[in-house]
Amino acid sequence: MRKFAVAALGGTLAGVLLTTQVAGPLLAQESAKNSGVYEQLDLFGDIFERIRAQYVEEVEPKDLIESAIDGMLTSLDPHSSYLSPEDAAAMQVQTRGEFGGLGIEVTQEEGFVKVVAPMDGTPADEAGVEAGDFITHVDGESVLGLTLDKAVDLMRGPVGSEILITVVREGREEPLEISIIRDTIKLTAVRPRREGDSVVLRITTFNDQTFPNLKEGLAEQVEEAGGIDNVNGFVIDLRNNPGGLLTQAIRVSDAFLESGEIVSTRGRDPADSDRYNATAGDLAMGKPLVVLINGGSASASEIVAGALQDHRRAIVIGTKSFGKGSVQTVMPLKGDGAMRLTTARYYTPSGRSIQSLGVSPDIVVAQPSRRPEAEEEESVLRPSRSEADLRGAITNDSVSEDERKIILEEQEKARQAAKLRDEDYQLAYAIDILKGLSALGPKE
Repeated sequence: MRKFAVAALGGTLAGVLLTTQVAGPLLAQESAKNSGVYEQLDLFGDIFERIRAQYVEEVEPKDLIESAIDGMLTSLDPHSSYLSPEDAAAMQVQTRGEFGGLGIEVTQEEGFVKVVAPMDGTPADEAGVEAGDFITHVDGESVLGLTLDKAVDLMRGPVGSEILITVVREGREEPLEISIIRDTIKLTAVRPRREGDSVVLRITTFNDQTFPNLKEGLAEQVEEAGGIDNVNGFVIDLRNNPGGLLTQAIRVSDAFLESGEIVSTRGRDPADSDRYNATAGDLAMGKPLVVLINGGSASASEIVAGALQDHRRAIVIGTKSFGKGSVQTVMPLKGDGAMRLTTARYYTPSGRSIQSLGVSPDIVVAQPSRRPEAEEEESVLRPSRSEADLRGAITNDSVSEDERKIILEEQEKARQAAKLRDEDYQLAYAIDILKGLSALGPKE
């Protein structure tokens, strides 16, 4: 018994010695790390005081500290930033769907301001700004080297005032100068309409209005069509949609899914991970879906496209999306300011992260370049001829007047479809897919 006690005591002593040997260096490392942080903070305080006392011009201490905070956040990634009280209030207004500005969503790439997407019907959209444009100058002042927030500040101004932006566009040798008149931006989150037997749901942004607008607009279009049996499917148009609220992306995805995962978010701490699942109910009542995306489809748009694609609920067509697969959390700070911090990555139901990769469409369909105006006018003026136009052509007396009327109506639908192909090739392609799926009939 004594030998056992001695052995046990020896084991305990060895354990104490081992713990001391291991924990000692770890504690020393932690202490050295903390000491290094405090030294850096002392350095920051020293530099702050020297700038305040010796800089060539007097500066506001508040501005210095806010710039330092913003610099710390923007060094992390393009989407983390400090929001002054004014910026935080403006962001809350924007999520409600009405604000002043140009109507473009921007990010930063290699020091330049890159347009994610112009918003439908806004001054930037009407002036010809395109997704993928790089803004190099604002009113002649270079934005190279500025933080994204500083560059955005340059583009802000009173409603009705003019701004001249210089952009570099892929495929153009010379920079373009685009004049834009600032205006109040009133975003209509969802614009529903019918194209033949198809319902098109154009979603321009994900704000507080998105899901309510979608639900109401879809119901109105189905009612105008005479019921769901007269609708062959739905096109969800997410092109040039820069994203917005995660909650709205989840609700829009859920609107067309009966069950299963919509999206998951995974942060630095596994305990902070979240998973969002669909609930029963499909607003489209099982009708085919086609989702349209392009390089201006980002963030929340990619969540919707990825969820519907992974569940094989929709065919995704267009071109590769933007590739913003990170989640930003807005955290209120003292003094009514806020901090936008990247806290997680999101993953589609199949477990793929689209950060920097984007959502790849099932069918790649690029939007053709617009033909020169002279060529378009020539094609419109050039008359088309058929057998019926020939002098002395015999009439077709094998069909009744009612049958002839039906044939002519079908021809008119085909003509309208051809017209849409010239105006918006990608959308016309999506509607053609719905026609094909409808022709196959419902699944047994």
